[in-house]
This record gives sequence, structure tokens and C-alpha cells, in this order.
Amino acid sequence: MNNDNTQDIYSEDNSVRTQDKLIRCITSDGAVIAIAADTTNIVHMGKKLHHTSSVATAALGRLLTASSIMGVMLKQKKAAVTLRVNGGGPLGAIVAVSDSSGNCRGYVEHPQTETEYYSNGKINVAKAVGKDGVINVMRDYGTGEPYIGVCNLISGEIAEDITGYYATSEQIPTVCALGVLINKEDGEVLLAGGMLIQLLPGATDETITKIETNVSKLEPVTTMLAKGMSILDMCKKALDGFEVEVLDEQPIEYYCGCSRERVVMAISKLTDDEIRSLADEKGYAVANCHFCNKNHRFTKGQLEEIIKARAEKNNE
Repeated sequence: MNNDNTQDIYSEDNSVRTQDKLIRCITSDGAVIAIAADTTNIVHMGKKLHHTSSVATAALGRLLTASSIMGVMLKQKKAAVTLRVNGGGPLGAIVAVSDSSGNCRGYVEHPQTETEYYSNGKINVAKAVGKDGVINVMRDYGTGEPYIGVCNLISGEIAEDITGYYATSEQIPTVCALGVLINKEDGEVLLAGGMLIQLLPGATDETITKIETNVSKLEPVTTMLAKGMSILDMCKKALDGFEVEVLDEQPIEYYCGCSRERVVMAISKLTDDEIRSLADEKGYAVANCHFCNKNHRFTKGQLEEIIKARAEKNNE
């Protein structure tokens, strides 16, 4: 895709940014944590960057939201989490990456997948994602080998698959709810968000029963947002009957910090012949970022400059 189509969404530092909010709450007895996020702008940005169909927007939006929520659960500042879902459906692989501040980015392999609907008018995300596959969760703490967890998909609805991942791979009782509301007429994102509720060590049977009752009464995330509920209201609803403490509330955004310098660093790791072979018959090499669709173009002369600069550095 030509970079010119998305020029208006780049900020002054040439990165992609758009802002939403996320909140983390905990019960005063330390037994349950709830995280809620409004990711409407993030999902809109994903759609705008990748020109996704409605079903691709919904699937990518759900995974972006999940990655942001799971990202803020990381303690190390330079840590990151990568979620990859591939259920064998027409969407192909869906990838979302978040840092420990909840800033995320992502892409879907086949963004123009045809949208199908259930009889009630809701988008059939499960069919487009498929369930004959796995969800991969990679946590990179920046201190060595990353932690990688893999779990078979349950439904392809993504939220249920995140819940299943925690239960199977990490043995942590978790409830995940994700939602993306899309205008059926024009495919625009109206609302998007998510919530994750997790039992912590020491949760009693009484606590579990209360949470199960609360969860059974929760409305869909986008319904709560549409009613004007804040993300704090959503957490309090999930933790009804408990004294709730706010751990933190922070802005989150769709953020891709790719740059020409990083592309040059990547190209520099190739051999001289490999670098020269990157140019096409017109004499150009184009590196496209999967996450923001930005194109970085290099002429044959610029490729030769990369080779020369690397040789000079090695001779120092």
C-alpha cells in the first residue's frame, strides 16, 4: 500500500499515535484485579492504517485491546507482549504487540476478508478467525529468552480464547471480555474496549461466588460504553460488593515507532550481495512496516551507502 494514503495519521516525530485510556483496579483485600480499557481510537487507527473490512476490524480490534490489557500487567518497563492468533480461518494470522504501558500495534494477514453476519446482525468473527489453530503469547522482558505460551483456540471469538489461555497455560482463573461496535452502513468504528478480571492468590470461595455472580450480570463492553459508563464504572460493576481501590489510570495509544534508522540497521545485518539484491528492476528497494503500512524506499545508491558505512564501521 502506498504510504501517501496514510500521511495524515502520522505525528510530528513521524510515528503513529492515537490516545485512549486504561484503568487497573483491585479489591481492598487483594483478592481480585480488574482492568478495563476504552480502545475506540486505537481500533479506529488500526482500521485506517490497514483498510480492514468490518470483520477484520472487529478481530484485530479485539486482539489489540487484549494486548494492551495484558501489556500493562508486565512489571518491567522495557517488557512487551506479543499475541498471535491463527485459527485457520480466512483472516489468516492476526498479530498484536503491546509494551508495558499498554501502547499497542498490530495487523491482520488478510485485511479485506469478506464480512459475514449472524442472524441477529452481529459480525461472525469466529468464522473469519477459525478455531482450528492456536493462540501464541510471547512475553519479552528484555532480560534474556522470552516466555512463550501456546494454547489451542476455543472458539475464535478471541476473548474466550484469552480466558482459555490463562486457564490452560497459566492456571489463573480469568474472565476476559472484548468488544468492537462497528457501523454496519459504513464500517466505521463506533466503540471498542475490553475488560479482564482475574482472581489473585488468596481468593476465597465466597469471593469466587461473588465474582461469578457479577460476571453473569455484566453487559457487553460496548453496551456499557454506549450507556456512558466510564472504565472505572465498568470495573466497579465487575467488582460489585467489594471495596475497590484504583491502582492507576493511564493513556494508551496505537503506537508504531518504526523509523528509517531501524530499517537501515536491519538491512545492515545482511550480506553485501543480499543488500544489493533488494533493489527491483526499477532500481529501488521498499521496506514496508506490517504495523503501520509505512514504506521506506531506498535507491541502489543508498543501498551502496549502507554497505560502505558498515564496512567503515567494521574497520574502525
